[in-house]
Amino acid sequence: MNTSQTLNTLFSPKSIAILGASNTAGKSGAVPIALLLEAGYAGKIYPVNPRQDTVYGLPCHASLGDIEDAIDLVIIAVPASHVLAALEKSRPGQIANAVIFTSGFAEVGDAGVQLQQQLQAFARERRIRLLGPNCLGFINVRQNTYATFSPAPFNGRLPAGDVGMVTQSGAFGAYAYCLARERHLGLSFWISTGNESDLDVADCIQWLVDDPDTSIIMAYIEGCKDGDKLKRALSAANLAGKPVVVTKIGRTHSGAQAAASHTAALAGDDVVYDALFKQYGVIRAYTIDEFFNIGQALSKWPGRPANQNLAIISISGGVGALMADEADENRLSLPAPPEEVKARLLARIPFAGANNPVDVTGHALTDLSILLDTSRDLLGTGNYGALAIFLAAAGSSETLWPYLQELVHVLHAEHPHIPLTISALLPDERKNVLQTNGAMVFADPSVAIRTLSRIMLHRPAMTPGQNDERPHVSLPEGSGALNEADSLSVLKKAGIPVTPFAVANSASEAQTIARQWNSPAVMKIVSADILHKSDAGGVKLGICGEQAVLHAYDDILSSVQSQMPQAKIDGVLVAPMCNGGVECIMGVHRDPVFGPVVMFGLGGIFVEILKDVSFRLAPFGRDEALSMIHEIRATALLSGARGRGPADIPALADTLVALSRLAYDQRDQIESIDINPILALPERQGVLALDGLIIRNRIA
Repeated sequence: MNTSQTLNTLFSPKSIAILGASNTAGKSGAVPIALLLEAGYAGKIYPVNPRQDTVYGLPCHASLGDIEDAIDLVIIAVPASHVLAALEKSRPGQIANAVIFTSGFAEVGDAGVQLQQQLQAFARERRIRLLGPNCLGFINVRQNTYATFSPAPFNGRLPAGDVGMVTQSGAFGAYAYCLARERHLGLSFWISTGNESDLDVADCIQWLVDDPDTSIIMAYIEGCKDGDKLKRALSAANLAGKPVVVTKIGRTHSGAQAAASHTAALAGDDVVYDALFKQYGVIRAYTIDEFFNIGQALSKWPGRPANQNLAIISISGGVGALMADEADENRLSLPAPPEEVKARLLARIPFAGANNPVDVTGHALTDLSILLDTSRDLLGTGNYGALAIFLAAAGSSETLWPYLQELVHVLHAEHPHIPLTISALLPDERKNVLQTNGAMVFADPSVAIRTLSRIMLHRPAMTPGQNDERPHVSLPEGSGALNEADSLSVLKKAGIPVTPFAVANSASEAQTIARQWNSPAVMKIVSADILHKSDAGGVKLGICGEQAVLHAYDDILSSVQSQMPQAKIDGVLVAPMCNGGVECIMGVHRDPVFGPVVMFGLGGIFVEILKDVSFRLAPFGRDEALSMIHEIRATALLSGARGRGPADIPALADTLVALSRLAYDQRDQIESIDINPILALPERQGVLALDGLIIRNRIA
């Protein structure tokens, strides 16, 4: 089904039936009716309960089939064992969508899984779209559609806005609703997906991408079962220019286990999610406070800042320095103001700090025009993408308050697209006034800087490079590991440079091969049964001279046959020793949700000890590969360090692209690829894979 079309009637229903309707305030069958009536929902409401004549003054129906009209949405609030039977009383084609509050399905074990599968089968047969079960429902804020049993809206409604929020956790969803209300953050939609028997978080993100009233998407994710669908939704958001902010739990082993036990979701490997978010332009928030700070900032300033330059004005030199440190750690620039701007400030406060951060000192509080004039001077240069102001406790001053309102009003009117933060201690009502008028207010100036950095550094995702001429590569038939010679041959066909080599089946043949190169030889056992060749005595390095080659060949076979007598031997690989360059590692593993994931890092201790690696989902283009390379902490070794020249980074990026395309094209055949080491040679000399291992998918 085309989700974006079929969900119109779900999220903007003109008629709603409540199955399990109740007159008892607080019950899940009563809350949505009370909310709909109180909010002034304009559509038709049909309570359904065979034991009631009226519910909240509305005529009550004994079953869905007793309702003559077609129904856009059925809200289900009856026990799990009664859900399917109640739905079966509807007429074919009568119901378009259902929101299922009821728990007791897949999240409780095998019996619940069977109930959920039966429900799914019936819904598919009747072409009914399902949200839930075990979900808190949704709210369409603009149309006053409260298809939820959360009591949170009774304590205050949200303003309509441009932020669409979707969460896999109902409890978090209710909490997030309250936080959004406290912050006066306007929402377009609020959606809880629960067990995701049909519609999942990716469907809802896609719906919000297509919704003209939604500009920002905030998502709380515990896991994903359809990686391709989530990638398509995030890609659509990126193409539509709608930023996505995500909080993803399960970053640690214990966190992942908690997620799985809570919702039967697959939390997955967090490094894969992290790669997904980086690759698709998603802003990841690591705390709830950060989640809302970023979402609110994006809603307030939807256009991307013109640059990554930040201006800081402080009444405290020390706090200004603290904010500068935070800006530097978060990759924001602090260019000094032009000389004429400095001169104007110093003419008024000779002891001011005129660089950036600008220290207007406490004197600015006695001459209230200084703060506004300095702010206007800085922003008027066009050099700064955002402005952060620190006022300490002076923000609560009765004398300063009218001026502070004027400051925010004027700056927002003159520069509506430039983010402005005020760090000060303010009562909630005054904080809300300033935020309504165009600023964001923080008690902690470091949090202000971190929030600004997330929106200032956010850029659209890179699109995978296209290459219609890439080589077609096929793998040898079978499953399991390929031997090293076959692995290197496949890599070479895929456009990955590999070391020259040949396979010898006798000592004399090894001698003949070694004569080809005017360098010492490397000799390695060739066997798909031996993945760790060194452990079996199957590797000899730096072999010089024909007699040494002869002895090395015999030693390798003798050692391997002694230690692994059952291994099938395909010969001995002979290759020239390669020195110089920087040893790197590239690899691929097939994630069960998102498919092939490519890894890059520096070889040796950087992988084994520091785990200094980066990841991306295949396929990707050259720009993404370069980003991947520069992401690792030890990238300075590739750029040239301690007197060494730079490595051939462009060739390294091209090799990563080729590896990603091989992994993606053969995603149904390849389980993993390991290229370790791959040598990044000096600038303009390319790269060379010295060892490779491809493992094909096991045949079930």
